Amino acid sequence: MAAVMKTSGLAGLLTGAVALGVAELTAAVTGPNGAPVTAVGETAINLTPVPVKEFAIAHFGTHDKAALVAGILMLLAAFAALIGVLAVRRLAYGLAALAVFAAVGVAAAVSQGGGLNVVPTLAGTAVAAATLVLMVRAIRGTARREIAGPAGGPGLAGGPGGKGLERRRFLIVGAGAAALGVAAGGLGNALLGRFSVASSRAAVRLPGPAVPAPAVPAGTDLRIPGLTPFMTSNASFYRVDTDLVVPQVSPETWTLTIDGMVDRPVELTFAELLKMPLTEADITLVCVSNQVGGTYNGNATWLGVPLAGLLRRAGVRAGADQVLSAATDGMTISTPVAAIMDGRNALLAVGMNGQPLPVAHGFPARMIVPGLYGYVSATKWVTKLTLTTFARQKAYWTQRGYSAQAPIKTESRIDVPKPLSQVNAGRITVAGVAWAPAKGIAKVEVSADNGPWQKATLAASGGIDTWRQWMWGWDARPGLHNLRVRATDNSGATQTPQRAYPVPNGASGWDSVVVTVM
Repeated sequence: MAAVMKTSGLAGLLTGAVALGVAELTAAVTGPNGAPVTAVGETAINLTPVPVKEFAIAHFGTHDKAALVAGILMLLAAFAALIGVLAVRRLAYGLAALAVFAAVGVAAAVSQGGGLNVVPTLAGTAVAAATLVLMVRAIRGTARREIAGPAGGPGLAGGPGGKGLERRRFLIVGAGAAALGVAAGGLGNALLGRFSVASSRAAVRLPGPAVPAPAVPAGTDLRIPGLTPFMTSNASFYRVDTDLVVPQVSPETWTLTIDGMVDRPVELTFAELLKMPLTEADITLVCVSNQVGGTYNGNATWLGVPLAGLLRRAGVRAGADQVLSAATDGMTISTPVAAIMDGRNALLAVGMNGQPLPVAHGFPARMIVPGLYGYVSATKWVTKLTLTTFARQKAYWTQRGYSAQAPIKTESRIDVPKPLSQVNAGRITVAGVAWAPAKGIAKVEVSADNGPWQKATLAASGGIDTWRQWMWGWDARPGLHNLRVRATDNSGATQTPQRAYPVPNGASGWDSVVVTVM
């Protein structure tokens, strides 16, 4: 009986593999958002409470989506095994459980837009049901012959009509199911590449800026080993969003609409956007999920059309205080009109570090507004700007308890030495970065073992919108020591020691590291 249970669990797992594999292959035709794991994952992200999301980001970092997918697959595997066990006891039970499996996938697909998104789940379930029936019949045949025992005659020992034949039948059906699941899933994954816009991105030729970024002064990068570079490469730039599958938006079909409380709605194509005068600017972005001392920030050179000019083209009506931007993935973000119109380098960006935007960072176009956390400014894959009011409409994160307006808090971080590291006694270089976009960093101070604050040496400033490196020489003596850092921005405000979590408008507090001096 134990052997039957194990075999039935295996049958359920193979049924699940067939369902997912066929669904993946079908999604290669209907669209990647219909794949069950993707649909369920995206739905889970939207339904997950904010504290759980922040926990996932804090503990899994940029691997949070991989952790979610792994969790979903483990749950699906457990449920699939249960389907097999139920089906062997009574086929109707197993098929009913498989129907529940399908219902969850369909419901998730409907929440992601419905339409063709439901087809992959239905197709995968249909083929999986047929597979389950075949395997259950093989398992029952084997079980009956094992119960019959030797009295059944010589053939039961493995003859053409005996137990061996039934086992071979299950192995053949099981191997076929495994092959189907793997082949369908692999082919589907390969065919999904046809939705990629990598080739379209490669064909984009960005024009030179009408307003180039000021030359980066010498000395902005102290080039200390372990210290965060002044400029962040595209490959190293942090990514935080709600998408399991990165949206693939073709520049040939992309349009931007500006509507709402405007005098004249505007619609622009990507080609029209590239013909407009472009501005280049070095800007540091910070995610609201960045913990004290965290690395969800980066500094890059952005190229784009000034957002203020686009809004003036549409004509902002009196009373409009919010730009509600919408992305192709359904994300909405609220940005104060005042922050766009006050003269800062707020851009509808098309380029990053001299290249078209990477697909994962918003290609073909995204918003960049210096001085605001990303969740209220940095809409990727943006397609619509609606002029409205904060009182009338709420964006995605505002609906989930975050502040509607969130300027980036003045913060600093110790990069060198690393937390819990061991260093030799003597003169030690302590170094890191500090940021206060739209205000700029005026001073950084370091304290050892809660002693008096010591002024650090600042690297040259790359502008008020970028972070700034700093360093401090420390005469380190043997023992366990605690180092703290704080920054002061150009407005004269020094970052608060008061600890705050990212929700509702960004973390605060002093970064600190503990080191052992040998």
